[in-house]
Amino acid sequence: MKNVTKQYEQSNRKAKEFMKNGQITQYFEALLEMNKYKRLMMAIAAN
Repeated sequence: MKNVTKQYEQSNRKAKEFMKNGQITQYFEALLEMNKYKRLMMAIAAN
């Protein structure tokens, strides 16, 4: 769970940085990555 949380936070930071730099494609990819880790956290918490 700790590892997934760290990866989620790292994706969040990357998304914010891409948004600041105007890199739209990379921003959306980082958002998709965040969503993946968020789903994993929800699945882990449910079990």
